[in-house]
Amino acid sequence: MSDGSKCDLGRIQFLFGSKAKLAVQDPAYPVYIDSSVIAGRTGQCNETTKQYEGITYMPCGPENGYWPDISVAKDCDVIMFCNPNNPTGACATRAQLTELVNFARANGQIICFDSAYSAFITDPDCPKSIYEIDGAKECCMESTSFSKLAGFTGIRLGWMTCPAELKWPCGTPVKQDLGRIMSTIFNGAASPAQAGGLAVLANMGVVEDIVKYYMENAKMVRETLDECGIKYFGGINAPYTFVQFPGRDSWDVFDEILTKCQVVTTPGVGFGPSGQGFVRISAFGQRDNVVEACRRLKAHFKK
Repeated sequence: MSDGSKCDLGRIQFLFGSKAKLAVQDPAYPVYIDSSVIAGRTGQCNETTKQYEGITYMPCGPENGYWPDISVAKDCDVIMFCNPNNPTGACATRAQLTELVNFARANGQIICFDSAYSAFITDPDCPKSIYEIDGAKECCMESTSFSKLAGFTGIRLGWMTCPAELKWPCGTPVKQDLGRIMSTIFNGAASPAQAGGLAVLANMGVVEDIVKYYMENAKMVRETLDECGIKYFGGINAPYTFVQFPGRDSWDVFDEILTKCQVVTTPGVGFGPSGQGFVRISAFGQRDNVVEACRRLKAHFKK
């Protein structure tokens, strides 16, 4: 047990050292890059591109169906991959993840696979774990969390898998070094959090109903955007809908929605340069609040 997938992914930066070359999806949750900055491997941030030196960004957008050109990461040592993606809501197919695993194996890379939102996947062609792909145990670590599965955000509880088959070029199992790092800088998840996790696992039927509840919220958001004629992505296999406002600054759209609708969204550019022109809408919320938010969005945008 750990205290959440994002915390795990931050800690394992120590595993790779300061000279490792890292590739990340763009946009993606900021902790992947922020923890690399802390690890001292990124160099300076380019004020023009808003990208860090020493990081390989794999742009994801409508033009590539939110599946990045992974070939740009050929010379990297580590690939950070969140699936389903936060903030875009994109979810990779079995064929796409097979391509990713084969690519990593061919180039001697390690994939750090964040599956924190896997419980929201309903498409049978979209694997919930990277280990559904042949060969993944030889190149992948997977981390996931109770945070979104069962509302443990802030409580911090999750787990990480590092297979015995995953080895350094010298043949040493990666889990040997990972275990040493985790036992040195982490004292274990709090007992109340662990008790809560056991309760979750003993009541998965209730948890699955909550997941369905949130995805019904996401459906309402999608239907609202359809009525307003606004283009969006995600919201089907993930609780996030990534809403596009071409040619506009994400923060300007955020301000407009906050001021005119009193609805809080998240500026897409906060997740990376490729998020510019988007805002993220979350399905996590009480039904009455989601209904009211959708009503306000329609009142403002449906013209």
